[in-house]
Order: sequence, then C-alpha cells, then structure tokens
Amino acid sequence: MKRWIPWTIAVVAIAVLAGGTLRAVKARKAQAVQAGAPVAEAVVTLLPADVLRLKAIDMTQTLPISGTLRAVESAVVKAKVAGELSGLAVREGDTVKAGQVIARIDSIEYASRVRQAQEQADSAAAQAEVLQRSYDNNKALVDQGFISRTALDTSLSSLNAARATHRAALAGVEVARKALTDTVVRSPIDGQVAARLVQPGERVAVDGKLIEVVDLRSIELEAALSAADSVAVRVGQRASLQVESSSVPGAAGKTDRQVDATVARINPSAQAGSRSVLVYLALDRSEGFRQGLFAQGSLELGRGKEMALPLSAVRVDKPEPYVQAIIDGRVRHRAVKTGWRGQVDGQTYVTVSGLDEGASVLSGSVGPMRDGTAVRLADAGGPAAAAAPAVATSTGSRTAP
Repeated sequence: MKRWIPWTIAVVAIAVLAGGTLRAVKARKAQAVQAGAPVAEAVVTLLPADVLRLKAIDMTQTLPISGTLRAVESAVVKAKVAGELSGLAVREGDTVKAGQVIARIDSIEYASRVRQAQEQADSAAAQAEVLQRSYDNNKALVDQGFISRTALDTSLSSLNAARATHRAALAGVEVARKALTDTVVRSPIDGQVAARLVQPGERVAVDGKLIEVVDLRSIELEAALSAADSVAVRVGQRASLQVESSSVPGAAGKTDRQVDATVARINPSAQAGSRSVLVYLALDRSEGFRQGLFAQGSLELGRGKEMALPLSAVRVDKPEPYVQAIIDGRVRHRAVKTGWRGQVDGQTYVTVSGLDEGASVLSGSVGPMRDGTAVRLADAGGPAAAAAPAVATSTGSRTAP
C-alpha cells in the first residue's frame, strides 16, 4: 500500500469536519438574528488621561536659529607696498592697539624714490623760475615797444608749462612719501591677533595678507534663515541662545552656555545659491566667547492665545494631519491644520485649527483606532467625556509636523 494514501484520507476528513463546524456556527447566528437576539458591540474603555480637551492657551511663537559667532569689529591687515617684511613681532593671541606698529617693510628703495622725486621737483622749480624772469623781461620790452605781443604770449605759455611740470613733480614727491610711510604697518583697530599669515624675512606683494585682528569686546551671531522664515524677523526681536564652549573647571567635556541676544541687522540680499538670508544678532554679553564658536537657540517672533494639543495627539498616517475626536461616545477622525510648535514640561505642543474649542481628543498614547469605534470612560461607565488638565504656557516654532 502506498504511504501517501493514509495522509490524503486524513486531510480530507479534517476538511469535512471543519466545513461542518463552520456551517453549524453560521446556522446558530442566523437563528439568533431571526429570533431578535441583539449582537453585542465592542466598547473600548478609556482612562481619563487618554482624553484631552482642546482649549486656548498662551503660546509664544519662536523660530529655531543657529550659526557662528563672529566679532563685530575685525580687520585683515594687508601690505600696501611690496617688499621684504621685517619687524613682525606679534603672534596669535597678542593684544594690539589701534595705530600700533606691528611690522615694517624694507624702506631703502622707497626712500630713494622720495629723493628722486624731490630732485625732479627741484629741477622743475628752477626751470619755472628761469621762465618767470624771461616773462618779466619780455613784458617790460612789450611795454616799451621793442618786441611784439606774440613774443610775450609765447613766453607766458612756456612759463605756464614749467609751472605745471613743477606741480606734477611735487605730486610725485607726495606719492613717493606716501609709499615710504606705508612701509610701516600699523593695526587699524584695538583687538587681538587671530592669525599671523606671514613670517619675517618673506617678500610680500601689494595687498598681501599679514595678520588678522579681531575685537572680542562685541560679538554677534551670524545666522542663515530661509527666505520664508526671514519674513517674520524684525530688528529688535529677542532670542535665547546656547553657545558651545571649552571645558570649565569641574565639568567633563564640553558645556553649553546660555546667553540672550537681539536682532541687530538683517541682510537685504539673499545669498547666491542657497537663497538664504543672513540675520545678525548682538549678544548681550561677550565675556568668554570666541569668534567661530557654534550657537543655536530660538528667536521669539510673537505671542498669542492659540488652540493647541500635544503633537503626539495629531496623527499623520493619512494624506492630511488628523485627530481622533470623541463625538457622541464614538471615535471620529477629524482633519486639522497645524501651526506653531512648542515645549511644555518636556512635551511638544502644536497649534491646531479645524476643531471647536472644548473638543475631546484621544491622546497619542492610545494609538490608532478605527473611525466609529465606541468608547467610554473607565470611571464614568458611559460615553467618554472630556477630561484633561489645562496647559498654562507653551513655546512654539513655525514648523508644522
């Protein structure tokens, strides 16, 4: 006898048994319906903490910002003349004063040019003096009728040309002296040396960078905002920032420091490529901060009383955000529009529109429920009613979930 035959008989027997059982169950349900017996509906029991009430709360509209700290006053000192550098004694971290000599460029060539220009000016002055005497003599002769007026005009033209040559030579002397003066490099501002870009003995070109000086007494944050976010930003608005810093005594690793700031300027042009807008915030204090540190925080745009719910209560598993509202003891999915976000006791809240004030909504901890599901409160024994603690204050951002 083949081994698969018993197995086939067993499978057929099980299928017949299951079919008979299913038909019996269906027959009993049909008899119950015909007899008028009610079919029990599943009711979900909710705890009071599972139901939230939508109400207006005080909201602070904020905008997240981040950027790099930079000194308001900074300067890159460049060489105004070419030559061999000497006398550069300052290094990174040294303090300098405005007008302080920080370097010198070899001045022998420029001193020789001053002497050359001065000699040319003296020669032009002597030539002009000779022509002046000649003009005076010719004028006397014209008055006596010995020479013609044309000869006097020619003499005057030669004198004027000599005077112009003399003035040009004097201008050349000033240019040469200016170049000689520029061989002495001075700091344009008070501050500290942030970078030394050359070494003594090197030959520098015109406009060659020598050092960078920054004034840390006044520091600002340079933040890049999108074009849409920058529309609501105004000069004078306040911000709260966290600035990274080096380790402090008794602390392990890096720590953040809190500092307030004020919007001081807004760039009127967007950046090429990114189309972002630069906003500059002046820090209330600058002690201990360095140029180049990263800072982030929130900018306060305005305040108002808004309808808000915890962000977790707004579901996004459909094309449009919605909440699970409780209406007449049943769960109903209602679409909403979201607005600002904010933190309240470590929980994120968001402003919503599309619901009436006082509407009951399931919290995010309940999870998704089918539209139309019957619910009731555990301690009430009936349809769920609104029961949720009111929130007093919230801070928010303009980003929607």
